[in-house]
Amino acid sequence: MPIKISTMRSIDFWAGVPLCAFATALLRIWKLFQPVIPRPICRILFIELSEIGSTILAGPAMRKARDQLKAELFFVTFEVNSTSIALVGMIPPSNVFIIRSDSLVHLARDSIAFLAWARRNAIDTVIDLELFSRFSALLTGCCGAGRTVGFYRFRNEGLYRGNMLTHRVAYNPHIHIAKGYIALVDALLSREVTVPYSKTLIADTELVFSIPPPNDAALTSMLERTCLRVPGYDPQRNRLVLINPNSGDLLPQRRWSPARYSELIKRILVDHKDVFILVTGSADDRNSAADLVARVGSNRCASFAGETDISDLPSLYALSTLMVTNDSGPAHIAAATNLPTIVLFGPETPKLYAPLGAARVLYAGLACSPCATAYNHRNTVCTDNVCMQSISVDAVFSEVKSVLSLNRLSREERCIMTSATPSN
Repeated sequence: MPIKISTMRSIDFWAGVPLCAFATALLRIWKLFQPVIPRPICRILFIELSEIGSTILAGPAMRKARDQLKAELFFVTFEVNSTSIALVGMIPPSNVFIIRSDSLVHLARDSIAFLAWARRNAIDTVIDLELFSRFSALLTGCCGAGRTVGFYRFRNEGLYRGNMLTHRVAYNPHIHIAKGYIALVDALLSREVTVPYSKTLIADTELVFSIPPPNDAALTSMLERTCLRVPGYDPQRNRLVLINPNSGDLLPQRRWSPARYSELIKRILVDHKDVFILVTGSADDRNSAADLVARVGSNRCASFAGETDISDLPSLYALSTLMVTNDSGPAHIAAATNLPTIVLFGPETPKLYAPLGAARVLYAGLACSPCATAYNHRNTVCTDNVCMQSISVDAVFSEVKSVLSLNRLSREERCIMTSATPSN
């Protein structure tokens, strides 16, 4: 069982702050006797530990690093996030190092093993995608790379994580985080030393990113599994709508209530007789998904929670017409596969975290929102998510109707579903 998020935050603060201070002092002394001579940029390591959505949003930055710096890319992440890297399609499995977070012993062992792995692979540059994480700062500073790039606090108080970066980039909470990630790469592309990095204008056109489509075999397999779950569903006559109610344990305040999802599903089924609905989620969501399906009480609505892993999602999304979801990793994957996706935001802002691709965002924009930010490590004190409660069923259903009216047929043009229909 993974270490609890609250425990990770405590370790990051109580152990991370003194360790970062110690590592900073140790590296300064070391460099006095062993000056680091930066090698040409050939092997860039990206660090993103736990956020599936952030990994997807880093896609444009990784592409820019690969194409403009002509570098080989590497990645380090927690085990829970490892399968999302394959979806990005730019980093071979042999270039990915996985750190287990299911126990403190595994965390410590794998962290030490990572430092050796980075040296064996001659990593010359590290880009830390994390927002003020002390753990990732320690991995960045201690892995032996001559160039280290990340977000730096400058005059911001309370965000100390040492002084181990060679390229300090100002974190800007007023631009999309995908642009922030590109700014990290721009720091390496800069011909001059600037304080802070990166004094560049990042165009919206740089944010274009998509996940490669699944192959025919994956589509056929997914369609067979879908038809078994929802008897009566015919991809040539029916449309598939996905409901993804959960948002994981990192920020439970992002959840919309089951009662509202239930009402939304009932209205979709009444208004659109050709629609079948799957409630998606992880294996941990099976009970809540089953409860939601029971609330709806229709043979055109079934649970698909626990039936897929992350690598299966592009196939499921290719067969679907629409997804409604909380702000979560699947939202970013779905939008990047060009599936129309309605995303409900509350404690975080879509100005920073809106999915790249075919996404429509609903956000109440209350005075207290966003309350989960980089400055509090997404550790909000809120226990009453009025920001999510302020998003009405009427508002979401209006967006659903708009999407479904634009797509009266199944998505045959996009994924040739008829050729993948299983025989009876």
